[in-house]
Amino acid sequence: MPTPRHLPAPDGKGPVTAREELSSNWEATWRLTHPLDDFRKIIPRKATTRHGRVRRQPQTPNPLQLIFAIRFHGVHALGGASPVSQRLGHRRPPPRGGLAQDRMLSSMHSTLASSHAVGGSPFRRHVARGQRNGRRTVRPQAVAAQPSAASAEKELWLPTPHYCESIYQTRRRPTRTIYVGKVPVGSEHPLARQTMTTTDTRDVEATVEQVKKCADAGADIVRITVQGKREATACLKIRDRLFQDRYDTPLVADIHFQPTVAMMVADAFEKIRINPGNFADGRKSFEEINYDDPAQFARERESFRETFMPLVEKCKALGRAMRIGTNHGSLSARILSYYGDTPRGMVESAFEFADMCRDADYHNFLFSMKASNPLVMVQAYRLLSEEMYAKGWDYPLHLGVTEAGEGEDGRMKSAIGIGALLMDGLGDTIRVSLTEDPEFEIVPCGALAALGSRAQTERWGVEPFEEHRDTHLFNRRVGELPGQKEGDVLDMRSILHRDGSVISSLSLEDLRTPETTYRNLGCKMAVGMPFKDIATSDSIFLREVPAEDDAQARRALRRLQEVGVHVLAEAEALAASPLPDSVAVISLAAALAARAEGRSPLPAGAVRLALAVDGTEPDADVEAAGGLDATLVLLRVAPGVSRVHASRRVFEALTRARCHLPVVHALEFAPGTGREELVLSAGALVGALMVDGRGDGVMLSAPGQDLAYLRTTSFGLLQGVRMRNTKTDYVSCPSCGRTLFDLQEVTDQIRQKTGHLPGVAIAIMGCIVNGPGEMADADFGYVGGAPGKIDLYVGKEVVRRAIPMESACDQLVELIKEHGRWKDPEPEEEGEGQEEKQAVMA
Repeated sequence: MPTPRHLPAPDGKGPVTAREELSSNWEATWRLTHPLDDFRKIIPRKATTRHGRVRRQPQTPNPLQLIFAIRFHGVHALGGASPVSQRLGHRRPPPRGGLAQDRMLSSMHSTLASSHAVGGSPFRRHVARGQRNGRRTVRPQAVAAQPSAASAEKELWLPTPHYCESIYQTRRRPTRTIYVGKVPVGSEHPLARQTMTTTDTRDVEATVEQVKKCADAGADIVRITVQGKREATACLKIRDRLFQDRYDTPLVADIHFQPTVAMMVADAFEKIRINPGNFADGRKSFEEINYDDPAQFARERESFRETFMPLVEKCKALGRAMRIGTNHGSLSARILSYYGDTPRGMVESAFEFADMCRDADYHNFLFSMKASNPLVMVQAYRLLSEEMYAKGWDYPLHLGVTEAGEGEDGRMKSAIGIGALLMDGLGDTIRVSLTEDPEFEIVPCGALAALGSRAQTERWGVEPFEEHRDTHLFNRRVGELPGQKEGDVLDMRSILHRDGSVISSLSLEDLRTPETTYRNLGCKMAVGMPFKDIATSDSIFLREVPAEDDAQARRALRRLQEVGVHVLAEAEALAASPLPDSVAVISLAAALAARAEGRSPLPAGAVRLALAVDGTEPDADVEAAGGLDATLVLLRVAPGVSRVHASRRVFEALTRARCHLPVVHALEFAPGTGREELVLSAGALVGALMVDGRGDGVMLSAPGQDLAYLRTTSFGLLQGVRMRNTKTDYVSCPSCGRTLFDLQEVTDQIRQKTGHLPGVAIAIMGCIVNGPGEMADADFGYVGGAPGKIDLYVGKEVVRRAIPMESACDQLVELIKEHGRWKDPEPEEEGEGQEEKQAVMA
């Protein structure tokens, strides 16, 4: 059974009692929970006459209807944007990451407690509807929540969404087994690895050779784009050629817009991937369709049967598998108008087609919910799994972050999204979508599969605890930043950064070459002195404290402290070699013992305290952390304990105690850990927590790895979870047979000209299948419109069409300048940034 969940208090500091009466009352709740008409199906309506016709108007729902709505439909329209980009949803997030949700929930408390809320008068909706580049926008009004003095003792509980098998350990979600040719897919089988060809499907020889390369690299399943009848005809030859060469790797036909082509290629390939957003409803004008009557929306769904059911019957007869794969960037105009571009829309879009499969007693299918934004992707899969638990369905899941990009950034985004789900036991097949040759996707794919399998087999977990995490929202827990105290010599407020912090781990050897270390920490240099920059480490952790007579090392540390890069070190080391104005790291147990004995835990020279927590402490000890006058919590999970689940327990205890200490995730890797493994493990283990807003920073330690590399990887992780932007963000597709230009070459050209624009997101898409839709997550877009021609976008609006490819990159730069987002690259000093560039290149 799912565990219950406390409702946050109006101030966001912890549980609240049920009978707090708020001035905002019910109307504010409905404004915030009903921006996209998600609950039309469950809220009763009454008919009224307006301008001579019948119009259905919302009626004030009662408290039980609200609980039902939130439990089964979520409040996913709230708080969807990051503090930096605001690109997860359509509206700007409330300050401090949770006020709007708190107001909404607090208003609900008032409604549940109010004796007159159930039978209120008809409600007039005040949500302003509009369009932003063709999509519906929402402008919720902020309502001040003023709790009265009257409150009851009893607390109000809501059930936690039941989306995974266990919140205490990684336990794989049980699914049925489906067969993709010879490959069984489901919870009783290993995670299957998948990739996709990039060749022109009509080029049979090239496609066959690429499939062979992928199979030799370890791919279990290979997908091929099939955009027309000529490609479908080529697929028959591709399948035959591979069988002749003794390659029986199952092939998947990627279908968009062409139901007749799907029927043809089902004769050749073992699996058909259909996109609900364009299989039967291919309108891509993003017009808003008015659905005054929910029955009208349902009737349109029935019209898809005549297009889709023949394919279902053929797949059933031939034993073919099917993937119902929703993409956030290619939802139909119909779904967008009814649900918006939300996780709920993605799930409902897939369920419409799944219902038709089930009507035909066809069950050899699985789902996917892909998005280029890992936070949206994780929310969509969790909601899908939650709904399947509620329905009693057990279909497998294919995982992937679409348009992830290339290199380390693409691997990091994929690890965050896929890894977060694997840690919850979700997922049966995996694809890591990179803007690289397809065979290079297999290694990170296998590494993530191994990480998930290891978590499932080791069964490391934690003692049962009550969890109140809301998986429908990204509601970041924001720790209180350090403040300034009387007598402080340095500005201690810069120990951490408001949008997420990076702490770099240094050795004594690093301090032997100060200027190199300054640059590796991301400092700008002027006449040999360091200065903080946009991507400079916020603080450093000393593995060893230099002796008091080591003048060079101590001078280097003092220069860093004076420019706002603060120094953390173990309390025992500082006691042996005091360091002025340092931050002492001490275990939570030792700090509590010191308080019990009436003594200060700070050694000489230290002016702030950081608590080291390993996730095995009793709840009472964690809850007591708020009374220790600490600056931050350094979460270093003990070996043999599940990092994800132990950390969630720590955050739960801190929240329960209304403790707002910032929490930094400290992750230490074994010597010899390779860079790809480091990126994927950090993305999965820390990203799984940060997609829920659990964490205020990261500290990566890996003996033998470059300091600059660890720093850029840490910032890449923060940018991947939409906390802190320190470089240009690229949304680039992995290429396929539809791609109209050399995606890798063009991506590299654009990166060279625009890579110095932190806070700017650029989408580079090879075709129009997902291209326009993915503009929702980008500021500017470069999309292949026709062979040799490029369309440029601002947001989701095409502003320049059919530009010759030769000049498109320069025109993209001009467009960025026109919109005030351009700045000239800063000249580099001799030798500056070389270490970082080498790290990124590697």
